[in-house]
Amino acid sequence: MHKLGTVHAASPIARRKRALPLIASAVFAACTLAIASTSAAAPTPIRSNLPTEGTMAGFAGATTWLNSAPLLAPQLRGKVVLVDFWTYSCINCIRSMPYVRAWAAKYRDQGLVVVGVHTPEFKFEEDLVNINAAVGRFRIDFPVAVDSNHAIWQAWGNHYWPAFYLADANGKIRHHQFGEGSYDKLERAIQSLLAEARGNAGDTTLVNPTAGAEQMAPHPGGAQSEETYVGYGKASNVGSTPALREDRTQMYAVNRLSLNQWGLSGRWVVGRESAVANEAGAGLAYQFSARDLHLVLGPSVPGSRVRIKVTLDGHAPGADHGADVDAEGNGVIDATRLYQLVRQAGPVRARRFELRFIDKGAEAFAFTFG
Repeated sequence: MHKLGTVHAASPIARRKRALPLIASAVFAACTLAIASTSAAAPTPIRSNLPTEGTMAGFAGATTWLNSAPLLAPQLRGKVVLVDFWTYSCINCIRSMPYVRAWAAKYRDQGLVVVGVHTPEFKFEEDLVNINAAVGRFRIDFPVAVDSNHAIWQAWGNHYWPAFYLADANGKIRHHQFGEGSYDKLERAIQSLLAEARGNAGDTTLVNPTAGAEQMAPHPGGAQSEETYVGYGKASNVGSTPALREDRTQMYAVNRLSLNQWGLSGRWVVGRESAVANEAGAGLAYQFSARDLHLVLGPSVPGSRVRIKVTLDGHAPGADHGADVDAEGNGVIDATRLYQLVRQAGPVRARRFELRFIDKGAEAFAFTFG
């Protein structure tokens, strides 16, 4: 989500944060190819103008691997390697994934190896069952190093989701980008290093993947609402009363909300990372302005199901419903993941979103928008 914001200072990754949409590396190297000067009789090697930024740190400390046996540096020598740090409930990671999949498929036979490093933000993202479900949901077929102890994250000195690092055939980092967007720059960098490794320019077209539901690109006009955490550790703009009580049952009420305020209604237990609805009929409200509204949700008891009802400005969403609810606003929470609850079909305008939990036991983590 954009896992934006600083985590608790005691955390071993206290400076990590998600990159906002369309934020890329502060410095982009030109991806044009330079032809080295040689005699007419000798072959002309291709040299990329991408600078050397360091040496690839590798993947030691992965708790397990998916879609592959563990990958070691000697196995990757001679390959161009794209490393994607992601976590499965991050909306920016989700919206980047169609491009990462497309690059893996297009350039696999040309010498590119894509490695996803799944480093969690929330505790539930450490669960291998949840990660496997996400790999299937997003149709990921490239190797994924599961980094639930943050060992790879720390070795690379990374602070963002998503973060992309591109290494050449000699294991040297030559390009990096943070956040979704600027896909053309990253693909040109991939092409540049593949040309350098092969000695010929190869395919210079760009992928153009299509995606629906939560993987669709954000609204081109942007959103006036930003990622908002529900747990007291990073909660902000809370409009319900009383103030959030930490780790104990409390009855809340929410009335009028200003733009980007949100609040709880009914009986909840608010924890550091999330809030659990402690009775049937409890709810959440948010005054937002964006095309899409997503909420990271799950049942507090794994394997259970929680029925939900969404309204916009007090009415069924109709054509403005998200992929995880119907036009009447009905849906079911059966796994801990990001749910798309609103996608405005017409012009984007400020709306009051309300979510009612028909059953007890839902757990809410964070809102994101697009």
